[in-house]
Amino acid sequence: MGTVGSEAERADIAEGDIRVLVENGEYWLRNRGDIAMMAVTVERLRARWPRARIGVLTHQPGILRALLPEAEPLCGPGWSWGGDGWSGRLSRTAGTRLAGPAALRWRAATDGPKDRLRALRSAARRRANGPGIAEHVATPEETEFPVEIPAAVEQASLVLALGGGYMTDVDRYQAHRTLNLLEHARARGIPTALVGQGLGPLRDPALVRRAAEVLPGVDFVALREGRRGPELLSRFGVAPERVLVTGDDAVEFAYRLRKATIGADLGLCLRVADYSRVSAAAQATLGRVVRTCARQLQAGVVPLIISEYASEDRLSTLPLLAGAAEARPAVGRGGTPHDVARQVAGCRVLVTSAYHLAVFALSQGIPAIGITASEYYDDKFHGLSQMFGTGLRVVHLNDPALEQALTTAVRESWSEAPELRESLQQKAIEQIEASRAGLERVFRLVESGPVRPGHHRGG
Repeated sequence: MGTVGSEAERADIAEGDIRVLVENGEYWLRNRGDIAMMAVTVERLRARWPRARIGVLTHQPGILRALLPEAEPLCGPGWSWGGDGWSGRLSRTAGTRLAGPAALRWRAATDGPKDRLRALRSAARRRANGPGIAEHVATPEETEFPVEIPAAVEQASLVLALGGGYMTDVDRYQAHRTLNLLEHARARGIPTALVGQGLGPLRDPALVRRAAEVLPGVDFVALREGRRGPELLSRFGVAPERVLVTGDDAVEFAYRLRKATIGADLGLCLRVADYSRVSAAAQATLGRVVRTCARQLQAGVVPLIISEYASEDRLSTLPLLAGAAEARPAVGRGGTPHDVARQVAGCRVLVTSAYHLAVFALSQGIPAIGITASEYYDDKFHGLSQMFGTGLRVVHLNDPALEQALTTAVRESWSEAPELRESLQQKAIEQIEASRAGLERVFRLVESGPVRPGHHRGG
C-alpha cells in the first residue's frame, strides 16, 4: 500500500504546476556543446514531468524556441515567466512554431549581425548587464559581480544549473552569477542542483570564498569528471553524499547519433580565445601535421565548429584547411548540435582543442587527440580521458617536439580506432546510466516535498 501511495503522489505532482528554472551558462546559445547538454536535460525533465514549465535563462528566445521547443525562454528585461492562462499558452506555442524557425533561418543566413555585435560587447558590459532585479549591498570584493537575481526564481519549484566549464577562474562572471542564483533559491527553500559540472581551475580568492559559502548548501552536485571536481567540492565543505560523478550530459546526445560503421575522415577544430591562447607557430604546425596525415592516410579533413561565439572556432579552424587535398565543408552558422555530431560520426579520428567535440567523438566510439595550451584545457581533457579510460591522447601545443608528438598521436589513434570503438561506446553507456541516476536524485528533490505555494493550476 505504501508503494502505491508513493506512486500516486508522484503522478499527482507530475500533473501539477512544476516550474524548473534552468541556468544554462551560455545565454547567447552559440556553443553547440552547451546546447547538446541542455537538449538532453530538457528532454529528461519533460519525460518525467510532461506538464511542467521548463524555463531557460537566455538572451536568444527565438533561437531557444527553434532548438528546444520543449523549453520556455526566460529573458530580459523582466526575466519572468509568461502568463499561466490560455492566452499565455497560446503565445508560447505560436512563438515556438513561428518565431523559432525564423530566428534560426536568420542566424543561418546572416549570423544576426546585431546579435553578434552584442555578443562581442557582452564581456565588456557584464559588470552591469547580469539578469535580474533583486540586489543586495555588495562588499568591496563583490562590486565587480553584483548579486542580480532573475524574477522567475520566485515561482520556481527547482533551480537547476546545467553543465559547463564556467565554475572556474576563467569565467568568474558566470560562476558568480550561478552561485548568486543558487544562494537566493536556497534562502527561499527552493531545491537546487548542479549537473554535468566541470570545476576549476579555481583559485581566485573572492570566487573561492563564494563557492565555500554557497556550494555546501546546494542539494545535489553531479560532476562530469572525477579528476578535480570531488577534491574541490570537499575543500569547499560539500558533503560527499551530495556529490556524484556522472560524466557529461552530452554523452547521451552524441551516443544516439553514432554510426554502425567506422568513419574515414580526420576531424579538426582549433579554438583561439582569451582563455585558450595559441601561438602562430603552433597553429601553423597543427595545420601542417593534420593536412600531411590526412593526405598520407587518404582521409578527408572535416572542419568541426562547436562554438560560434565571436566565431572563435570558425576563424581559427578554416584557415588550417588551406592546401588540404580533400577538405570537407563546415557546418553553416545556423547549424545545430545534431549537424556537428553527425559530422563527427563520419570521422575515424579527431584533433580538437574544443572539449565537447572530444565528448561527441568518444561517445560514438571515435578516438580523439585533445590539444591544449592552458591549465583550463589540461583539466578538461585529462578529466575526460579518465572518464573514458582510453581513446583520448592529450598533446600540449607548447611541446618543443609538437610536430612529432602530434603526428604520432594521429597515426596511432588512426591505427587503434577499430579496436577502441566498442570499449569507448561501453564507457559512454556507463556514463549515460550514471547521468540518468544523478537526475533521478534531482527529481526526488521536488517529488519528496510539497508543491511550492504561488503556483496556479489551470487557466
